Amino acid sequence: MEQLTIWEKNGANYILLELTGVIDSYTATEFQTKVYDYVKKTNLVLDLANVSAIDSTGMGIIMAGFNDGEETGHRLYLMNMSNAVREAVDDTGFSDTFHLIRSVTEVR
Repeated sequence: MEQLTIWEKNGANYILLELTGVIDSYTATEFQTKVYDYVKKTNLVLDLANVSAIDSTGMGIIMAGFNDGEETGHRLYLMNMSNAVREAVDDTGFSDTFHLIRSVTEVR
């Protein structure tokens, strides 16, 4: 079973989570807690460049976090999506809905 490593960085108007590994039902607990907590307080950026796989559990967390952010006036941004994440996002049909960025300088 692969692990998920999460590094946190604070920006002026956001929290950045750099994710490495697999986001699935086995690794999702810490990720879910952080996403749901942080997006209610500030903008949240998920750096997904080093995510090797993501399943429906991981996508569900991202979608729920996106909705929670919209309700509280914050945004959840997806940055540097790996091929695995891009494919999963495209499969949801919501790729035009998510806030996709290439750099934290794009956070509003």
